[in-house]
Amino acid sequence: MNEDITFIIDTAQEAMDKAIKHLEKEFTNIRAGKASPSMLGSVMVDYYGSQTPLAQVANVNTPDGRTITVQPWEKGMLHEIEKAIMIANLGFNPMNNGDTIIINVPALTEERRRELAKQAKAEAEDAKIGVRNARKEANGDIKKTEDASEDLQKNAEADIQTLTDKYVKRIEELLAGKETEIMTV
Repeated sequence: MNEDITFIIDTAQEAMDKAIKHLEKEFTNIRAGKASPSMLGSVMVDYYGSQTPLAQVANVNTPDGRTITVQPWEKGMLHEIEKAIMIANLGFNPMNNGDTIIINVPALTEERRRELAKQAKAEAEDAKIGVRNARKEANGDIKKTEDASEDLQKNAEADIQTLTDKYVKRIEELLAGKETEIMTV
């Protein structure tokens, strides 16, 4: 196989890997009832004029399966952190006791579980689109390689399709696992 085609296939595989990694990250943000510090991973706090991730201005813990505590490193940041959690629109109601912010993670209703499962499906579909876009781009690049024979191009396209099928299957496995996690009471 020529170097250009090998490079194209490697690039496509990297793009597909990124789609999977992104999906896994998005799945950690979809909570399945159990409290986890990653639930606040998307919260950005106004820290002296710049938007900073919550984890860089406070210690986030889960003392039990239903509670998240946020201990700011500077007491003056309590109000800003509380405001940022509200703005993030995660469905949490933070309580400030003067030292710490306490968030009680409510148990999920059946309706909310269905919504979360639907959200997980949408994220999985986005990942599949990312994989298919990588395939389309790679196939377009393969057709542009002038120093490769037609057979070599066909084989490379078949390799790209095999990769695509493998990654789509992986996405479906991740989705099935997440749906099971969400729907389990």
